[in-house]
Amino acid sequence: MNKSESKYFNTAVKMDLALISLLKKKPLEYITVSEICAAAGVNRSTFYLHYETVSDLLNETARYLLDDFLSYFSADAKSVSFNLADCELNELYFICDKYLNPYLTYIKDHKEVFGTALLHNQVFGFEDVYSKMQEHIFNPILERFHYPYEDRKYVMMYYLNGINAIILEWIKDGCGKPIKDVSKIISICIYGKDNLHG
Repeated sequence: MNKSESKYFNTAVKMDLALISLLKKKPLEYITVSEICAAAGVNRSTFYLHYETVSDLLNETARYLLDDFLSYFSADAKSVSFNLADCELNELYFICDKYLNPYLTYIKDHKEVFGTALLHNQVFGFEDVYSKMQEHIFNPILERFHYPYEDRKYVMMYYLNGINAIILEWIKDGCGKPIKDVSKIISICIYGKDNLHG
């Protein structure tokens, strides 16, 4: 990354974080370019050099959050979706330390940002992310476990909303409980106490 790319990236991250911090205080439709610039420590001309609208910034912020989140996972964990049809069934359990530890570590490292994003998941377009995950990851997995197609969205909403509820409580508590304990709570809620997967 050359100096100008680095400067652009740093400015973009400042504006991404500014938008997230403002979303803690008010709905997106009431956030102005001036407020974003003041929170990011940049002038309006810098904003308009990078974006046409606040929605453009929002799209970038959602990508920034997703890219940052994925950087916590190993290449092996990130490539799992390419092997869903052929891998062993026991490899299709994602509620396990291999996936929960990087997920929970990211949340602990970014608890304020993640908490805000989770509470505003529709604003950030995470519904679209969930929809793509449903199509490319969850449906093929549930197919392998012979779940009826018409029931799959209910199953995934149960998983996603249940895990998100645990995460929000953990964030409210300042992420004080150790990651291994939160991972175990999630695993017990999904599998039951006597059927945990490593």
